[in-house]
Amino acid sequence: MRIVVASDHAGVELRKEIAAEAAELGHEVVDLGPEPGEAIDYPVNGERVGRLVAAGQFDRGLLVCGTGVGISIAANKVPGIRAVVCSEPYSAVMSRAHNDANVLAMGARVVGIGLGRQITREWLTTEFEGGRHARRVELITAIEGSSS
Repeated sequence: MRIVVASDHAGVELRKEIAAEAAELGHEVVDLGPEPGEAIDYPVNGERVGRLVAAGQFDRGLLVCGTGVGISIAANKVPGIRAVVCSEPYSAVMSRAHNDANVLAMGARVVGIGLGRQITREWLTTEFEGGRHARRVELITAIEGSSS
């Protein structure tokens, strides 16, 4: 798989670790930064990764900010993105198996390096189950096309 990763300035260290985890699993990883000491607002990279995944340039995205919440909200504004914040492995597995999540977000101030790597590994190795879950994902997708 082609994986794109990005963070804000709070998530640099964890982002580098989960990018390494994805690469160790055999995935092609493109890291959009930022570098240590470089400030960037989380919505910028959340949207950036969301657009790249939605356009099909990457299969999945990995995002990190302080809590994972803000950057996932930004990514979820992009049609076609199902970004999920995970702080433990079970939610990571279920977000793939049942929701076909295509972007994973984590909080650098919430999970440590070891747990972040484990969450990433579980998320990247879990396949979408389809079946009854496919209908539900289609219902989620339909919401994007409805007007307020």
